[in-house]
Amino acid sequence: MADTEKRIWGIHTYDDALFLKRNKIAIGWNEMGDMSSIEPTRDAFKQRYVEVFPNEKPAAVPGCAGMLYRFAYEMQVGDYVVFPSKSDRMVNIGVVDGPYQYVADYDTDSAHKYCQQRAVKWLKHYPRTVFSQGALYEFGAAQTLFAVKNYSDEVMAALEPGFKAASTADVGIDDDTIGATADEIRQSTIDFILKTLSRNLKGYSLEGFVADLLQAMGYRTTVSKQGGDSGIDIIAYKDELPPRILVQVKSKDGKVSESALQSLKGAMREGDYGLFVTLSSYTKNAQAYLNQMPIIRGIDGPALAELVLKYYDEMSEKYQKIIPLEMVYIPVPLEEE
Repeated sequence: MADTEKRIWGIHTYDDALFLKRNKIAIGWNEMGDMSSIEPTRDAFKQRYVEVFPNEKPAAVPGCAGMLYRFAYEMQVGDYVVFPSKSDRMVNIGVVDGPYQYVADYDTDSAHKYCQQRAVKWLKHYPRTVFSQGALYEFGAAQTLFAVKNYSDEVMAALEPGFKAASTADVGIDDDTIGATADEIRQSTIDFILKTLSRNLKGYSLEGFVADLLQAMGYRTTVSKQGGDSGIDIIAYKDELPPRILVQVKSKDGKVSESALQSLKGAMREGDYGLFVTLSSYTKNAQAYLNQMPIIRGIDGPALAELVLKYYDEMSEKYQKIIPLEMVYIPVPLEEE
């Protein structure tokens, strides 16, 4: 198989010494036992996974079982491996040098024991600065084992004879992947917020969340009793004086229709403003209605997530625990003058 046809795998570990000093790559899930005894199909791995971990969330089963299947059967001798080590902040590139093995009796100083193993021959060790920001983002994927696809060309270039780390060591403010990486990180955070809200704050629970967000934005809010006040979920004021803002909150997955906005308008008195908040989006007619009705503002799912990001620090601890986020700084491209 030509080098260009070989797969490139990314992998993470808590035991750098096992990987670098013993020339191994490994993954967890030791409870699965010797996976060579499992029929080499994804369905068989999912079935075994459910038997071993009966309390696992159903949504997590395909991903975890898929990683185990790939490690045992899809990964082949001769495939390349990219391992970003945390102990020295290096990017290590190697080649798979042996078949899958279940090694239950090896000694380790690490608190984490990895019995699912393969031999690896390390070829190159580079500082992280050699690679573009986009490649580093892909290498740092959340999964334990994953395919490197978007930036495989950088991995292959680093294996070329005569490659010099200094040739790309100045990757920085001129790195054209920085903007895409920053956008991907922000989008993945928005997706996380919306998935968490949809999963944990359905129905009336979302009303309390929106009221807390409005308070973080400087509004005084009152949440209506369930099922009361003509469908108005929250009443908000910027201060002690009018205008009054009537808020409707919908957590259903379907798009909001024009009739739903008209219902909000019907509950408003002269001088009121309206706010409609949904985790989904608006139909074409509903969006046209909003454009023609400036006293009503519609907030869809992504816009709601953007507000959460902006006012997160001011929100109550209760909702910060439901949506755990950490402030980080990410590189962004310089604006052209």
